[in-house]
Amino acid sequence: MLSPQLSHQPRFLGTGISAFLFGLVLAAVIAAPSPAIAQSQTNLQLTSSTSLLKFGWVALGTTETQEIILTNTGSSSVNLSSLAVNGGEFKVMGAGFPKALAAGASTALNVTFSPTATGWVSGQVTVSSNASNPNLSFPVHGTGVRKEPVTASPAALSFGQVTVGTTADLNVVLKNNCLCTQVLSALQIAKGGFTVPGTTFPLTLTRGQTVTLKVAFTPAASGPVGSNIMVDGPYVNIPLSGTGTATTAGGALSVTPGSLNFGSVILGTTGTETSSLTASGGPVTVTSAASSSGQFSISGVSFPLTIPSGQSVSFGVVFTPTAAGNASANLSFSSSSSATKTNEALTAKATSPYISLSWSPSTSQVSGYNVYRGTSSSGPFARLNSSLNTTTSFTDNSIGVGATYFYATTAVNSSGQESSYSNMAEVNVP
Repeated sequence: MLSPQLSHQPRFLGTGISAFLFGLVLAAVIAAPSPAIAQSQTNLQLTSSTSLLKFGWVALGTTETQEIILTNTGSSSVNLSSLAVNGGEFKVMGAGFPKALAAGASTALNVTFSPTATGWVSGQVTVSSNASNPNLSFPVHGTGVRKEPVTASPAALSFGQVTVGTTADLNVVLKNNCLCTQVLSALQIAKGGFTVPGTTFPLTLTRGQTVTLKVAFTPAASGPVGSNIMVDGPYVNIPLSGTGTATTAGGALSVTPGSLNFGSVILGTTGTETSSLTASGGPVTVTSAASSSGQFSISGVSFPLTIPSGQSVSFGVVFTPTAAGNASANLSFSSSSSATKTNEALTAKATSPYISLSWSPSTSQVSGYNVYRGTSSSGPFARLNSSLNTTTSFTDNSIGVGATYFYATTAVNSSGQESSYSNMAEVNVP
């Protein structure tokens, strides 16, 4: 009986094995707006972006900041004489009073809440001026907690300058830090051109689970805007700020290349390509970028971004496949150059992980080889090839991540006699 011993150790020409994390990206939607105009009287000259500041739950030893935008809606200058804060855990930073506020001008007040003890705290901010409403007051409240059950990352969103009539998008991730399930019952957002398109509420987060909200800012007029998102249930507050800028004739924005093909990328790995944005005919401010697929993302650049005329800015486009098959997306850039977005088409193909084996040929005359695989060095082993393999290589496409495999080969002669197993090869798939 022919029984050649295959003393060779299979060597691995290449493995397309790696671990990958599958992330479920959710979005959220507005539940109900909250009041946003303070002291609406017909003779009002001084208005504010909000009538109430709600800080939600804030961990002891941390500080949360919200913004109030004061606007002079009258036809003459208003003198802001003084500012008073009632409540020791609330402060107003960088107010710079007294100050004159010209007709149509705005100024921002940054109100902070730094709880020193657990429990609900209230206070009041009052601005005194020579306007027809000489004492404009804003109730403020928040709750100090030892640990926030749900946190937002980043803690606040600043959109920078965004051209009136265009939209900038930013993401915020909510994470459940508790051992128990948290129910996000509703979402409220003050006015000011901010919206949260996406999944409706209520929304349930299990232990450690996250959800991503896409927040959009579409300013209707020039000037600074302050607002906030309040998530009811765990009472998470996310301050929002941005500035609307007038539409002006400027440069044109282009992206190179206009289409990007990543080729084949193995599941569990990432593919990265380089693109660039170019301003011509004048400077261009790129306010935001968005991908139509979560498998594609941008790296190496942050927005808003101003590109001088004639210059380019490079950035990376990353493909992180989550399922095998062809993938495509559209990358769109909002900018000051046009109300129409600048687009780049993205395509890629995701392939499953595999293991490639090769071995030295048998020293005896053989007709071919069989390849066996098991999940333990002691077996059992199953033959992978359906027919006799006449080469000294084999590709295993039926592997899974997070597993360990043991491989061995046997030689078969022309009479159909099969040798014993060769030496074992162990492969750990992350």
